Amino acid sequence: MKKIVLFFMLIVSGFTMAQNEPIQVVFDVTSANPDVHRTAAKHLRLMAEAYPESQFEMVIYSGAIKLVDRKSSVAGETLSEIVKRDNVSVVVCEQTMKRHKMGMDDLIPGVTTVPDGIFEIVKLQKQGWGYIKEVN
Repeated sequence: MKKIVLFFMLIVSGFTMAQNEPIQVVFDVTSANPDVHRTAAKHLRLMAEAYPESQFEMVIYSGAIKLVDRKSSVAGETLSEIVKRDNVSVVVCEQTMKRHKMGMDDLIPGVTTVPDGIFEIVKLQKQGWGYIKEVN
């Protein structure tokens, strides 16, 4: 009986320690829907706050460009605060910016760019990052 209890305690402690290990998650946002923008920003904020030792990156491309537009973003206030965290980066695809005729001055402060949003996601996944697609 004592061995069973010890074995159970070892298993439970292993699960507990595994939940505290830092992770890396990339959020893929392409939707033009403002509700998706609000939800994605909220998910990013909540996870970054709950897991400060983990790394999070939100990749914006295609129809989601307004999410990082400093003048029209419905989640601009949330993103402006969250990009100040050491464990968060928000990046936008330069190809998408060109198609929408946007420059760095049009972005929420703290948002950076990558040459290609899809390539950025694939690169992070290859490095072992988890993947979350934010959709309607």
